Amino acid sequence: MDTQSILEEALNLRPAEKIHLIECLAYSLDKPDEKIDKIWREESEKRYQALKKGKVKTIPLDEIIKRYK
Repeated sequence: MDTQSILEEALNLRPAEKIHLIECLAYSLDKPDEKIDKIWREESEKRYQALKKGKVKTIPLDEIIKRYK
């Protein structure tokens, strides 16, 4: 079944069924990617450890705001 056929079938659904289909499709796009989540967890831990060990310099928020005004 191609996309056009699916669309034509979907357009014949009752309104409540269309809403359900839309919600399911939207949810499928918003699922977290476990690989990406793992990479970010590892990266955030590395950054936190670098901060704790004094390997990175922090910048006060007011200084950042001044820079980008």
